[in-house]
Parts: sequence; structure tokens; C-alpha cells
Amino acid sequence: MERPAPGEVVMSQAIQPAHATARGELSAGQLLKWIDTTACLAAEKHAGVSCVTASVDDIQFEETARVGQVITIKAKVTRAFSTSMEISIKVMVQDMLTGIEKLVSVAFSTFVAKPVGKEKIHLKPVTLLTEQDHVEHNLAAERRKVRLQHEDTFNNLMKESSKFDDLIFDEEEGAVSTRGTSVQSIELVLPPHANHHGNTFGGQIMAWMETVATISASRLCWAHPFLKSVDMFKFRGPSTVGDRLVFTAIVNNTFQTCVEVGVRVEAFDCQEWAEGRGRHINSAFLIYNAADDKENLITFPRIQPISKDDFRRYRGAIARKRIRLGRKYVISHKEEVPLCIHWDISKQASLSDSNVEALKKLAAKRGWEVTSTVEKIKIYTLEEHDVLSVWVEKHVGSPAHLAYRLLSDFTKRPLWDPHFVNTYTVAVKSVILPSVPPSPQYIRSEIICAGFLIHAIDSNSCIVSYFNHMSASILPYFAGNLGGWSKSIEETAASCIQFLENPPDDGFVSTF
Repeated sequence: MERPAPGEVVMSQAIQPAHATARGELSAGQLLKWIDTTACLAAEKHAGVSCVTASVDDIQFEETARVGQVITIKAKVTRAFSTSMEISIKVMVQDMLTGIEKLVSVAFSTFVAKPVGKEKIHLKPVTLLTEQDHVEHNLAAERRKVRLQHEDTFNNLMKESSKFDDLIFDEEEGAVSTRGTSVQSIELVLPPHANHHGNTFGGQIMAWMETVATISASRLCWAHPFLKSVDMFKFRGPSTVGDRLVFTAIVNNTFQTCVEVGVRVEAFDCQEWAEGRGRHINSAFLIYNAADDKENLITFPRIQPISKDDFRRYRGAIARKRIRLGRKYVISHKEEVPLCIHWDISKQASLSDSNVEALKKLAAKRGWEVTSTVEKIKIYTLEEHDVLSVWVEKHVGSPAHLAYRLLSDFTKRPLWDPHFVNTYTVAVKSVILPSVPPSPQYIRSEIICAGFLIHAIDSNSCIVSYFNHMSASILPYFAGNLGGWSKSIEETAASCIQFLENPPDDGFVSTF
């Protein structure tokens, strides 16, 4: 067996029926408890004092584990700050009959050192032994910035998403209210639920939250939902042995085959319980899928907000999805697989036809979700099996035929698109031209499928829709926009509208 690296803590657990759901899969709540325990022990190994969970970053569950398999959790400190530490966590599952191992999840959590009494502590730096240690140490600082900026980013997106109200229709077919998904539960914190200081384990609280969230999600689909990801957990305050913890869960929004459930936790000591005055100690947002009896993913019904609080939660779910998408793809390290074909003029007609057909199919796909709207511009996203596509819709005060002629002339695209510097693209797919070799001055990105669809509104205006089936090389550029810390897509779209409504006076327009 491979020996743990210095500073690494390893937990191995054989999955028993008591750890499983009704589907025979490892309970996500149980896994969260094991993850938190392993991470806490890694933090305390570095700090030399007791540590408590401050937050847990987004967790994506890539695989499910079943009864009879073995879970292995590895945790280590990637970087220590003054009193807090980032812990990296890697979860693997192994089938005991085949020996095959699969990745379940990679996550990061933050722990705070809690010295006894009034003693002050300054954590020692992490010893970096390998190149990967140095990489994670540097990335830890960037992830910390994202955590610290999370609230501001979310608030900015909430202000922006208030403009989505006009996209919600009172009579939307099949839309349902979330009132029937509300769930409340209570737990009494006992000594087995707490550490030796009497504070409730963070992992135990997360497990209880997952239980009520699962019940809430099941009331929307009447099936067995399974946890796909967890939005950032942030612990606002402690609870101790003897506290009553009240958990409230409700569905916030749905996104095709996903549903977001929000959970709020309040703690009460004996006096607070009698007075009905609780302490808000945690909130989290859990994202579920659900499968039918043939293991096909269920499409959830659309949500119809009714009350002011419904709209707040509805918009909040859209904002959090944008941030999750941004964080997920901005750190994507998928290797680009070149798809470009070499240009052959004899195949020009067939290439053009296939490009147009691919663009029409992309535009006709179901599941596009609005993520941003600014004046004349709306941005939609579509995620299919970790492949992201973007649709930018622009309302333009120019005739459709003029917009078509302007946009189809790629020599004029640099006039409005600062990211476009090459003119060797034919139709909407990259090709390789011997006459235009790669240049070290530019980063050449792959275009898998992209282009414009133009629909006339009347004789003087049209809707221009830009679609892009993302390649790995351009994901980070779009991810920053989706995550809310960049506006470059909106700025480029606004520049395109300006270009179409006020084309250059070079004799081009006079021919129409």
C-alpha cells in the first residue's frame, strides 16, 4: 500500500448497509461526515491545536459508491495563513471484486485553529516538498480570494438578476409552486455529535442538512434524488452539546435535470428554545439529480415564484449557478483535443453545409437557461455532460438582411470584436491553412461550432443570436463572465450592436 505523504491524513471505510440509502448507494450525508473528520484531523496535525470547520468549497460528486465498496479519503494542508488553513480533500472509491478505483470528489475546506484560553497562535507555513505542493500552495491564495469575494459577487449578480422578473410568466405551462417542498426537522445535539470541547462536528451538521434537503427534493419529483454537488458551506457560529438544531429546507429553483434546495440551520439553547429566539448558524445550497426506474435522469418541472421570498430564492439560485459554472470552468484543466480539419477548397460546399447544420442543431437544443440580461442583450447557457455552450441574443435596430451581410464579412469583425484577430475561419468552424501558420503573438483557440442566427422583427430591426459550443481553450474566458467577475461578453455584444446599427461608411452599406 502506498504510504501517506508527509502531513497527509488517510481514512478508509468499508461501506456497510447502515451507511447506504434506499438505492444501496453511500449516503451523501455520511460521506460529508467522513470528509469533514479527515480534513479536521489534517488541520490539527499541522496546527497542533484543536480546529473547527469555517467553510467548505463547492463539492462535485463525480461517482457514486455502493455497499461493499471501499471509500478512501486523503486530506492535507495546502497553505496556512495566520490562523486559518486550506485543506485539500480527495475521495476515491474502490470495487473490492475488480480492484478498479474511481474518483468520487475533490474538495477544499477551510479550518480555523482554536487555541485554549487567551493564547494567541500563528500557524507555521506548510513544508512544500513536490512541484504539485508548490502549485496547490499558489492556487490556495487564489481560491481564498474567491471565497472572500464570494458575497460581493453574489450581491452584484442578485442586483443584475432582478431584471429576470419579466422572463417569468404567470401562466407558464407546467410550472409549479415550491410550497409543497418545505421540510422542517429538529435534532438534539448529544455528546457523540460533538468534539472534546463540546462543539458540534461540522460534518454532523452537514449530514443532517443533507437529510432534510433530500426529503425536500423528493417532494418535487416523487423519486429518489441523489446529491450531485454542494454549494459553499459557511459556518456562521458554533453550536454545543444540549442545543436544539432546527433545519428548514425548501426548493429554490430547477434547471432541467437539476434542482437546488436551500437549507437554513438555527440553534437554540434551553432558554432560547423557550423564548423562540434562535441563532442562525449555517445555510447551504444542495444540488440534486433524480433518476427513474431505468436510471434515466428526470427532468424537473419549472418553478413558478409567487411570493416576494419565492422570487428572492429563485433569483438567488440563478446567481449561485452562474458562480458555480464560473468556478468550475475557470479552473478546468482539460487538455484540448485538436478538432480542426485541413482546408481543402474542393470540400468548401460540404464544409459550409455541415457547419450551418451543426449551428441549427445547437440553436434548437432544449435546456437553454438565462444567466444574464442587460438592456438589449441576453445571455443563455447550456451544459451537457460537462460541455458548455453559450447563446448571446442581441436586439438590433437594423434590418435583418443588413445585419447578415455585415456579420458574414469576417474582414470587418475586428471593428467590433476585440478578441477576433484572424480571418481564416470559414463559416463557423476552425480550419488549418498552410498560409496562416500559428504565431507566437497570438493564442489560437479552437472553434468547434459557432455562428450567428438572424431573425427579422420588422423591416427596420432584428434579433441577432450568437452561439458558441465551447472548446477547452476558450472556457476560462467565458467562465469569468459566467462567474460574475467579468463583463467582456456583454461589452463585446454591445459593441456588435453599435457596429450593426452604425456600420462603417466605406461604401459597403450603399450597395443594399
